[in-house]
Amino acid sequence: MVMTEKKDIKSYNLDELKQELANMGEKPFRAGQIYKWLHIEKVQSFDEMTNISKKLRETLDEQFEIVTLEPVRVLISKIDGTRKYLFRIKGGAVIESVLMRYHHGNSVCISTQSGCRMGCRFCASTLNGLDRNLRPSELLEQIYEIEKNIGEKVSNIVLMGSGEPLDNFENVTKFLELISDENGLNISQRNITLSTCGLVPRMKELANMHPQITLALSLHASDDDTRRELLPIARKYTIAEVLDACKYYFDKTGRRITFEYSLVAGVNDTVEEAEKLSALVKNLNCHVNLIPVNPIKERDFVQTGKKAVERFKRVLEKNRINVTIRREMGRDINGACGQLRNDAMREEREESGE
Repeated sequence: MVMTEKKDIKSYNLDELKQELANMGEKPFRAGQIYKWLHIEKVQSFDEMTNISKKLRETLDEQFEIVTLEPVRVLISKIDGTRKYLFRIKGGAVIESVLMRYHHGNSVCISTQSGCRMGCRFCASTLNGLDRNLRPSELLEQIYEIEKNIGEKVSNIVLMGSGEPLDNFENVTKFLELISDENGLNISQRNITLSTCGLVPRMKELANMHPQITLALSLHASDDDTRRELLPIARKYTIAEVLDACKYYFDKTGRRITFEYSLVAGVNDTVEEAEKLSALVKNLNCHVNLIPVNPIKERDFVQTGKKAVERFKRVLEKNRINVTIRREMGRDINGACGQLRNDAMREEREESGE
């Protein structure tokens, strides 16, 4: 007997769920009830849906699964209260998410893939390659699990954990629809930031959907040769091409672009580089976010010192570029993206004798 895989009910939007219920001979209002149980009450089984008949709950359980994440580990920073979560997904792999507490609310950084195939040189997420894309339900669950853990609401979301969001385009755009749905958590798209290393066709495809999220481009250099050293994707798309895609996104959405610029000592952190960056972005409606690169033991990059970071910032400000220095969060708990996951994978390999 061939077992058919159950359908992922948490990845359906409300209209799709209504259609599924109609196919079962149920009235549309049932879909609204189920949707609320999944996305407001965050239940983990159909038995918890107490205003649904037992027969319908049993039918749902036969045809659908409620995707959940297994919490594996939570690390809490003694410095700033940042929490780093390690979750196990279906298939056994682990992913990580981060809760950052700010005066304006709780912000969660989520992973969009298990691993990553982009190969960015200063990122720990890519060291073991890509395992698989995460489903919309698994993106949602990172937020749902963290809200349950802290007993508080999340107000801001950053798609900047492991993985390249635009390399998982369909699932990520479906997630954006679900998380901002007024029938669910209803988090404003203006409170969501998506970070990309620069997949130009997907950036334009996203722009054509007219989202209101902030697009953050991992720029990290002001010339193609330096950028190719840091990001392999730069061998495919030039800076001119990614900036053109950024302009296209702004023209379609009216949303200011953020440029992420990781400062690596002796590579891209000089005054000359700051002047080149200023000239490159001066005519764009943008914001530059300077990031002192997190050292990771598998790479030999060195973090730029505080004085050099401030000097770089002053050059941009002199040239009237909007600029901030990203505040370091959770440095005492494997702060760099992918570090906790890689450490856990290494521990599991050692325990299994590999």
